[in-house]
Amino acid sequence: MHIYIEPMKPQSSITSCNCFAIRQAARFVSQLYERHYARAGITAAQFSLLVYIAEAGQAGMAEIAEAMVMDRTTLVRALKPLERDGYVVSEPEGKGSRKLLLALSANGQQKLSEGVECWQAAQAEYVALVGAGRADDLRQMLLAIPSGKAA
Repeated sequence: MHIYIEPMKPQSSITSCNCFAIRQAARFVSQLYERHYARAGITAAQFSLLVYIAEAGQAGMAEIAEAMVMDRTTLVRALKPLERDGYVVSEPEGKGSRKLLLALSANGQQKLSEGVECWQAAQAEYVALVGAGRADDLRQMLLAIPSGKAA
């Protein structure tokens, strides 16, 4: 069976695709931040997890997955190195509970501090590239999308 896909017309080129534009920008920005986080030996995703867990104090997997808009499998993969390296620890929510709460260890707090220095450098580089106003506007627009308040 042969499926014919009509070629994109000039007015519908790849550059008019929202998904393409967002993914292209995301890859560029991720590479910028990853370059900075490499000094601390963590990834951008790991830094985000350390920040979220630190701000929450303790957080369950479902809560973190929802906040990060990650599926559980991806979250587990991202957390494994943080737990392996002793930055994140888990304990049952209560006596006899199967639900685990994650928290930062003392080493995790130190790694977060290292990551914050890298984040500040990455933020400064990004703002220098796009401008402070545009950075703020874009961040607010992007944060509104998952919440459904982007309209």
